[in-house]
Amino acid sequence: MNTGSRRSRRTALTALTLVLPLTAVAACGGGSGTGTSAEQGSGTGTITVWAHQGQASEAAALQSAVKTFNSSQQKVKVKLTLIPDADYTKTITATDASKLPDVMEFDGPTMANFVYNKKLAAIDSYVSGKTLSNATDAIKAEGRIDGKQYGLGMYDSGLGVYANKKLLDAAGVKYPTGLSDDWTAAEFTAAVKKLAAKDSDGKSLDLQENNGFASEWGTYAFAPVVWSAGGSLLKDGKAAGALDTSAVASALKTFQSWKTYTDPNTDGNAFTKGRAALSWGGHWNYPAYSKALGKDLVVLPLPDFGNGAKTGQGSWEWGIGADTKNGKAAGAFLDSLLNDTNVTAMTTANGAPAGTRSALAASALYKKGGPLQLFAEQLAKPCGDSDITKSCVAVTRPITAGYPTVTAKFSQALSDVYGGADPKTALAKAARAIDQDFSDNDGYPLS
Repeated sequence: MNTGSRRSRRTALTALTLVLPLTAVAACGGGSGTGTSAEQGSGTGTITVWAHQGQASEAAALQSAVKTFNSSQQKVKVKLTLIPDADYTKTITATDASKLPDVMEFDGPTMANFVYNKKLAAIDSYVSGKTLSNATDAIKAEGRIDGKQYGLGMYDSGLGVYANKKLLDAAGVKYPTGLSDDWTAAEFTAAVKKLAAKDSDGKSLDLQENNGFASEWGTYAFAPVVWSAGGSLLKDGKAAGALDTSAVASALKTFQSWKTYTDPNTDGNAFTKGRAALSWGGHWNYPAYSKALGKDLVVLPLPDFGNGAKTGQGSWEWGIGADTKNGKAAGAFLDSLLNDTNVTAMTTANGAPAGTRSALAASALYKKGGPLQLFAEQLAKPCGDSDITKSCVAVTRPITAGYPTVTAKFSQALSDVYGGADPKTALAKAARAIDQDFSDNDGYPLS
């Protein structure tokens, strides 16, 4: 993903670096099936840990967590290796399971592929009950396959519509106060048009078009439109009948109609400079937006296309290498890494919502009454990746080893629709391609 602002990328998009390397992940023809178990080992000695090298403040928080763990006891010593973002997922993909570390970080959507290729072990037997119970339901949903926990994250992510209160008030546009009175898609579109009528260039909306829609940004940001329309990227292992429904096509027709009123945001400053009154974005946009707008910044849920407002969720998670000979020591480190002190230090560094219940509740940004309370409320209503009801809000991207194909085909369809293609035709093409790939790979069975 490429943003128009280097600063926003480094300070804000860290929670979405999860989306950068997915195209490098493909099923390698390895054995399928969950249930790979790490060896418990002695619980003592040196363990190896791999992590992606995020922004400097994130790396410092992680290095501090490792240093504190190493000095807090004498039984286990952690050797940390940081690998550049651009190479991280490719490195895990190219490394034989026997050469992988005892503990490794991984992009949430890549988890199923690594389980499929027997590179991750379930962590339930190695982390404490306290650690598991303190993880938020949304974090646990992203890291679970067939009832087994393969990953837990220090932080999560979320989407919303940022609005410039001053511009909305000037145009006489009423806006939601939260999830209970979210805009319908029609109301959102009407607001966009009304605001555009008051704008000198007729552009009132920022969709972060500068990130490109034929990318993971397209899937992460706009799959919520599909889910909110009652559809899904994948249902029971098939895209046909889930992605290419008339309701989803209608929703993307509405999305297509917004282009007329959308600032292309080539400089990444459409919202902060006041050119757009509305910006479709994530929690990572808050620091820059808050600094630019101050008290005029309001955070709203995404519009409801009929099945309730939805948001994406998920970020980097931590797990145990399938071939570790010291699962007990690996689990001890994860218990330490995922405590409130370390989680709070990391989320202070990157501004993301905490992945633990207690740290999230104590967060100045996300607690009740905080400026990003909406994101916490959304994450408190997780759907998982399959049971997408009207009442749940935060949806996990499909947990499947075939996810790279799903996201590539959907995001291309989205980009084509935005460029003027017929939604029904584009979605049908994407669904056929996804289903053919899954058929060619026996459905990417994980059990």
